[in-house]
Amino acid sequence: MRAEREPFPESLSTASVVTAGKFDGVHLGHRAILEHTVLRARELGVEAVAVTFDRNPSEFLRPEVSPRALVGLERKLELIAETGIDLVAVLTFDERRAPQPPEEVVDELFVGRLGARRVIVGADFRFGAGGLGDVRTLKRLGETRGYDVELLPDVGGSGVERISTSGIRALIAEGRVSEAAARLGSLPAVTGEVVRGNARGRELGFPTANLSPDSIGAVPADGVYAGWLLRGGDRTRLPAAISVSDNPTFSTNDQRRVEAFVLDRDLDLYGETVTIEFVDRIRGIVRFDDVPSLVERMSADVAEIRGVLGV
Repeated sequence: MRAEREPFPESLSTASVVTAGKFDGVHLGHRAILEHTVLRARELGVEAVAVTFDRNPSEFLRPEVSPRALVGLERKLELIAETGIDLVAVLTFDERRAPQPPEEVVDELFVGRLGARRVIVGADFRFGAGGLGDVRTLKRLGETRGYDVELLPDVGGSGVERISTSGIRALIAEGRVSEAAARLGSLPAVTGEVVRGNARGRELGFPTANLSPDSIGAVPADGVYAGWLLRGGDRTRLPAAISVSDNPTFSTNDQRRVEAFVLDRDLDLYGETVTIEFVDRIRGIVRFDDVPSLVERMSADVAEIRGVLGV
């Protein structure tokens, strides 16, 4: 798969089947549309193309209320690549792109640069300034631009009729990461730089990698989690006990943070960018009366996490 980012060359593809969306998290509903786009492109002998944004448009339009992205752009591209898509056109959502009317999106991008023969979308698809364009708009424009439109039904599963990014985000916020993973088709994760903390974990015998507060990804509810820490270019996966909390046992007004204790390794990760994946929530966060009680519980947590991860 190749990814093209603005400014685009004059032509990205001479002919294609196109789908478009934010694709945040690339969940199972997104994957169904992406994989169907690949299927139709193979039938027509043209390229399968996905159009997406460099960020959620709400981050530009209303940053004060924009939700945290489930994944960063690089991870989104990796997940899209798994579906067999040939090309991803990454739009820069800015003051030029935001007011672009639906007709201009179709003429400049879908038809002009991508040579769209078919456009595949879901029922809630919106495009153009203010989300004014919808499936009917897309079909109307296709009648004079030479492409047809295929509407795919919603994808359900894991107890819901329609898998959605907002629903997955709500599950993560409640700490229900295993349920979120079932709808995502991948593990919920946070990516960021390992920064120095107060070294309290090392003093207790559980040295942790503390993620920067500006890490990318939806942080789950406070709790202790079984998961993995991924490091390096090859994304080596290491089993980890993960804590999300402000460390209430210690009266030091700690910031809420994500920290991971890598099992059976004592690693110097300061300055590295790592990804922490959440497999399952072991328990909530409680305040212990003394440090020995906390250490005892942490040891029990690690034992339980080993069982969950099978390590």
